[in-house]
Amino acid sequence: MTKRLAILADIHGNLPALEAVLDDIAGQGVDEVVLAGDLVGRGPQGSAVSSRVRELGLESVRGNHEDYLLDFRKGAVPEEWLSAEEWACTRWMADELSNTDIEFLDALPFSMTRGHANEVRIVHGSSRSYNEGIGPWLQEAEIQEHFDSVEEPVLICAHTHRAHVWRLPQGLVVNVGSVGLPFNRDTRAQYAILERNADSWDVELKQVQYDLNQTRRAFEETGFLDCGGATAALLLKELESATPYLVPFLKWAEVLERPPLLDGVPEFLNFHRPDLPLAEQFARLSALQK
Repeated sequence: MTKRLAILADIHGNLPALEAVLDDIAGQGVDEVVLAGDLVGRGPQGSAVSSRVRELGLESVRGNHEDYLLDFRKGAVPEEWLSAEEWACTRWMADELSNTDIEFLDALPFSMTRGHANEVRIVHGSSRSYNEGIGPWLQEAEIQEHFDSVEEPVLICAHTHRAHVWRLPQGLVVNVGSVGLPFNRDTRAQYAILERNADSWDVELKQVQYDLNQTRRAFEETGFLDCGGATAALLLKELESATPYLVPFLKWAEVLERPPLLDGVPEFLNFHRPDLPLAEQFARLSALQK
């Protein structure tokens, strides 16, 4: 019976962060390690991460970034995306994956259960969609709705890159955070350990220091930074700051009706206020339209 369960998510092609977490888990008395999706995307080492996960025999659910890259490899995207500069980063990440990686990622399920009597439900985003984030900005009733959407007393999610625990009278909702690209201003690799007690599960959110310079070098030495345009440049800023840059940039470009290309990044950075909550950032962007 699984008594201690480690859950990792949102590795995003960051192999040094993954290896640091695996080293940390080795000393935690964990019975099983599972993944809550987004092994790939938003980083330069998707193939290496996928290979490492397969080597260890770890199981994962499917995240939105698995499908993004699969769609590019299958040609299931608008034809202009296959050549447009703004999609260069996604094409690079999709092309970097091996055929074995593609087969592995394409077989990942939407959800899985683990733990004693399969009482832990694991999804990437929510039980409804891997693109839906469960985060601390939600109201109590919304968290309860997510909890009620599954039969199990523990719901595990990720996607937002922000670790959080909601303790409800009937059980737990846990966002395990991000191994490779946290968005809570803490650049350490983050994951969660669940421990089964007599009649409930306890949860511990873990943070692990790793060598960020190794990942920076991977951005540069693989050609990811040179080939990935604005997207790769902003992903590196996210890595170094543990705050969102890419989505606000895309929204900024959309509001100003300009393509989201590298030459616009300096102007965006002069405008951007990463110290503000994301909702306030979007409010500032909306004001540009007036």
